[in-house]
Amino acid sequence: MAPTATGASNHVSQALAEHRLSMVGATGAKGLIKNARTFAIAVFASMGGLIYGYNQGMFGQILSMHSFQEASGVKGITNPTLGGFITAILELGAFVGVLMNGYVSDAFGRRKCVLFGLAWFLLGCIIQASTTGGSYDFITAGRAIVGVGIGSLSMIVPLYNAELAPPEIRGALVALQQLAIVAGVMISFWFTYGTNFIGGTGAGQSRAAWLIPVTVQILPALILGVGIFWLPESPRWLIDVGREQESLAIIASLRRLPESDLLVQMEFLEVKAQKLFEDRVSAHDYPDLQDGSRSSNFKLGLAGYKSLFTNPANLRRTLVAILIMLFQQWTGINFILYYAPFIFKQIGLSGNTISLLASGVVGIVLFLATIPAVLYIDSWGRKPTLLAGAIIMGICHLSVAIIIARCGGDWPAHRAAGWVACAFVWIFAAGFGFSWGPCGWIIVAEVFPLGLRAKGVSIGAASNWLNNFAVAMSTPDFITAAPYGVFIFLGVICFVSVAYVKFFVPETKLKTLDELDAVFGDNSGRSQWEAGIMLQAQRDVGLLRLAGIEEPKGVHGDNVSDDVDEKGSDIHSDGEVKKEGHTVVSTA
Repeated sequence: MAPTATGASNHVSQALAEHRLSMVGATGAKGLIKNARTFAIAVFASMGGLIYGYNQGMFGQILSMHSFQEASGVKGITNPTLGGFITAILELGAFVGVLMNGYVSDAFGRRKCVLFGLAWFLLGCIIQASTTGGSYDFITAGRAIVGVGIGSLSMIVPLYNAELAPPEIRGALVALQQLAIVAGVMISFWFTYGTNFIGGTGAGQSRAAWLIPVTVQILPALILGVGIFWLPESPRWLIDVGREQESLAIIASLRRLPESDLLVQMEFLEVKAQKLFEDRVSAHDYPDLQDGSRSSNFKLGLAGYKSLFTNPANLRRTLVAILIMLFQQWTGINFILYYAPFIFKQIGLSGNTISLLASGVVGIVLFLATIPAVLYIDSWGRKPTLLAGAIIMGICHLSVAIIIARCGGDWPAHRAAGWVACAFVWIFAAGFGFSWGPCGWIIVAEVFPLGLRAKGVSIGAASNWLNNFAVAMSTPDFITAAPYGVFIFLGVICFVSVAYVKFFVPETKLKTLDELDAVFGDNSGRSQWEAGIMLQAQRDVGLLRLAGIEEPKGVHGDNVSDDVDEKGSDIHSDGEVKKEGHTVVSTA
């Protein structure tokens, strides 16, 4: 079969990666040590994920505290829908924050976008801390405003880390966000377990029992807000706005190498080639919107999103992103995180202290289960990981449902059964931690072609927050009306997700763009054409020459939009890519 532009581009990318690796000499843990400055910056920036996770876990814990119920008026709420809305309003705010984030981060930079998110977060925390007089207005408004900040931080921190990281440790640094989130959940569970005892656990409980957990999150937010001024701006954003010399200087500083170093120059040219690729694709697709005005830029953004739904092949990709995020939320993970103390009371663990203690174990299990996923997800593959996690979670839900149905009428006589149900909730947390937690986001990113990846991921994120809102809103009503029915429902959803992943979601691990095109029925050759555009951009900025890679013999011309047709047939003629004396022959 004749080689394709995608095949040639894949070989060039592989050759570039090998060339970088030969110079770097370290990946994994050694790579993190070698890039200690970048790693330290990413750890600090991931405090945004810690804040997010802490807030997610904290609110469900203080909801069960007597003093908070008195101060906020939630104790007197007899309508489960209203109670669910107070919890779920944060997700609605986060959805708004995600939508605002794209414009703010591109217009003002990644660091200022972090400050933007923190400003909303701090304002919301202050409003929540003002809760008094038995009115839930403060807590509702505060959570909505906090949500805007959380939504913004949930997107900007992994983006910032990815754009600062060299390719050999990029996956590990992006994964820090997931680790930071579950670490925040774990800390919130145990911290609120301790503050629960301030002034006792009954009618005499101090306001400090809930006020301290609400306000203590202000401290890491302030530390991040102040510290961000000493962190570098994203080299990628600087390239986007034409500040190339600053971008080069930051890359050199992060790698602790001179600007003239070959490794620094390669990384700089890789970023520059990506920017050139995006500009050329935009100019080809929307030639009438290239004047740089705000109106044209806005229309360009809308046009990109529109293509995700109007092109049949892109629509299938978009549906995968939307449905994977739907199933991720409807596995019930945030149902467990938000309402864990109440759930454990439902399964017979009487006493507020015991239920909070059981909730704390959820946080530990979730954190520990995420660690092997970060280390081994690329070895396991995406589909097997999602399938195994969904089966484990489904079995756990149905087991809890059976125990509640059989023993729920007389928990004092079935205390052992209550602890067995508790153990299944812990196993559920482990099942989510190693599978749908990190892997759902990987699938969403990998199903889209290069030119649509950023917008596709944002659609997936929007689906995540909207379904998160739906879960938090609906489950209080559900568990009140049918204590074991809610677990049956969530268990069935888990098994439906097994069928969906098995038959409709492709394995994206190590798949080329051509292979994914075939899976989604894309016969337009769009991915081949985009691969040719990227190859030409890498040549034009001098990256291939700098790396000692000789281009495929059939690449000609300076203006790729003129020389490359929609099928990518003019990108190359024989698919041979040479790197320092070694020849790789395309078999695509």
